[in-house]
Amino acid sequence: MAKVTFTTEKCKTQYSYFRKNFFMQQFDVTIIGSGPGGYVAAIRCAQLGFKTALIEKYNTLGGTCLNVGCIPSKALLDSSEHYYNAVHKFSAHGITVKNVSVDFEQMIKRKADVVKQTCDGINFLMKKNKITVLNGHGTFVDGNTIAVAKEDGSNEKFKTTHTIIATGSKPSSLPFINIDKKKIITSTEALSLKEIPKHLIIIGGGVIGLELGSVYARLGSEVSVIEFMDSIIPTMDKALGKELQKVLSKEGMKFYLQHKVSEVTAKGKDVMVKATDAKNAVVDFKGDYCLVAVGRKPYTENLGLDKAEVKVDERGRIITDEHLKAAKNIYAIGDVIKGAMLAHKAEEEGIYVAETIAGQKPHINYKLIPGVVYTWPEVAAVGYTEEELKTIGIKYKTGNFPFKASGRARASMDTDGFVKVLAHAETDEILGVHMIGPRTADMIAEAVVAMEYRASAEDIARMSHAHPTFTESFKEACLAATENRALHI
Repeated sequence: MAKVTFTTEKCKTQYSYFRKNFFMQQFDVTIIGSGPGGYVAAIRCAQLGFKTALIEKYNTLGGTCLNVGCIPSKALLDSSEHYYNAVHKFSAHGITVKNVSVDFEQMIKRKADVVKQTCDGINFLMKKNKITVLNGHGTFVDGNTIAVAKEDGSNEKFKTTHTIIATGSKPSSLPFINIDKKKIITSTEALSLKEIPKHLIIIGGGVIGLELGSVYARLGSEVSVIEFMDSIIPTMDKALGKELQKVLSKEGMKFYLQHKVSEVTAKGKDVMVKATDAKNAVVDFKGDYCLVAVGRKPYTENLGLDKAEVKVDERGRIITDEHLKAAKNIYAIGDVIKGAMLAHKAEEEGIYVAETIAGQKPHINYKLIPGVVYTWPEVAAVGYTEEELKTIGIKYKTGNFPFKASGRARASMDTDGFVKVLAHAETDEILGVHMIGPRTADMIAEAVVAMEYRASAEDIARMSHAHPTFTESFKEACLAATENRALHI
């Protein structure tokens, strides 16, 4: 083809229009959303030989998890834990530290540096796997055409054979709450405050509220957690919530269970929260910040889903079949569909869809997606809770082992918590594992492996575990479930 030389701006404009409308780019798979589900799906698609595009409306990749969720919250949790230990625990180790103080500005800066490094890593992975990244807001024109609206006002259309919707979620609120992002805040703002709150009121005793509450409690804030249910982390095994509340209470956090919030108002430097308790008595709270942590909702607005014949349910979640297909050649993964809103669940679904498109036969056992709370002690669980087994009528046996009986835990002064194993009463197959203690976020992986292979409690009890380690506590709990054979209690 002869080289085209433009002599006027008009010719350039006409050629650009002609190229965009008559020579659209064509991709095998397009992913909308670059969170853990989206970028992992893109990488797997590229590995499988598909020409892949990834659309992200923000300037950085990684979605909520990397930018304003999992990664920054863990950075602050680690920083605040170091400070707390320096103030409260170092002396017991024979370490004397004087005049310990918090440089909160530096703590937030370190968090931002961790986020940048992680997001830059995703950029590298996109280039490494030759994935086309398109910045802008993606919407369906039809089932096989997507338009990307860019910041400069331009709009680019392209064709795609398959599409994966991975647009994630955003913080939920209550209808009567006006989140001003200054005093009445969500988790996003809580990660970048300019000061340490004097009194942080948290609405919601779930994972997000407890993790961020733990950060500020360690740094000296008074923290009040208002929870509608009768337990914190109410979706997990009741024993875990009870133990975590006991430990966090010792650290100064206050809990108000079975309290229904009815009003939240910001007045000058203060935030007023009104709630009613289980006896219908009115309880007033006054703080300088209020964190609304009542969950998250799927982000499915303004995607042109109707033009692609994609349906949503009453909660705004995309409706899919058992293969995560939402319409012809269109799939949805992660927080935009039913199920736990977890980064690793989204990742597994992204891989599942990529391999399904490639004609493979992948699988996901949703009951074996672990849940974790990154407080200290950490909380981790997989499989059935004791309450679920009672409800569905499965006979089970229980094995418990406390960390106070662990030599490794005593050595590190981390003796709060326990490991609980639920095994089938007849077959001994492990049905659920529930942990609260040191490094349980890492320990739970052994339980997931065991349960994926349908191991019995005795299988784990007969495997050698290095001594002294925290993981011995899992072995001991399995021994306890096997004819009460625990060795160290």
